[in-house]
Amino acid sequence: MKSGLGLVALLMLWCGVALADSAPVLGYRVVASYPHDSSAFTQGLIFIDGTLYESTGNYGRSTLRRVDLETGRVEQDIRLAPNLFGEGLTDWRGRLVQLTWRERLGIIYDAKTFERLETFSYTGEGWGLTQDGQHWIMSDGTDELRFLDPETRNVVRRVKVRAGKRPVHRLNELEYINGAIWANVWRSDHLVQIAPDSGQVTAVVDLTTLYPSSERVGPEAVMNGIAHDAATGRLFVTGKHWPRLYEIVIE
Repeated sequence: MKSGLGLVALLMLWCGVALADSAPVLGYRVVASYPHDSSAFTQGLIFIDGTLYESTGNYGRSTLRRVDLETGRVEQDIRLAPNLFGEGLTDWRGRLVQLTWRERLGIIYDAKTFERLETFSYTGEGWGLTQDGQHWIMSDGTDELRFLDPETRNVVRRVKVRAGKRPVHRLNELEYINGAIWANVWRSDHLVQIAPDSGQVTAVVDLTTLYPSSERVGPEAVMNGIAHDAATGRLFVTGKHWPRLYEIVIE
């Protein structure tokens, strides 16, 4: 153990070593960088039909927002009640679906007006959320992913995520890309690619050099946010309190 490493750095180091031992590590390059609201505690990020949507957290400051990609300007937002902590976000048939952390409450909005249409409940915590065209896929901070029926909101399948034989805990923000689930691993700067059927980690992307830790505002300013533009294949990543949003190509 190296002296001078904080708890967060140790977690990131252990996570990277453990993941790299079990799955191929892919490279990346940055092709563009855009302004991002550094006050945003990013919890969910999606890019749909040319529009960027973001869910932010913290009690009393959680929002759902539409953001202009080029300028980072918030074009429209709605603030959650002070007792709700915003988390994962996905789209579903013209609607936006947002999780909350410990409140066990999901909120469904009209994607154009942000009108709150309905709510639903779930067990455990809400962290990340994505969808594969058939199911909502949800993380809760453990090594498990839950697949929900969008009509009944009931869990129809659970998958344990493994890197080799090791469980991968702290699965956070999710994105479904070309038949695979991509996930942030909380308190690390690693993305993992997960096979939906088996839960096996099939690739790892180490993004620790993307935004230097020396420039971050604190230990909570970790990477969290993956958005895929299905129309063009562009991939965007950012983090909590990061002043930039990056478009990257994985190689």
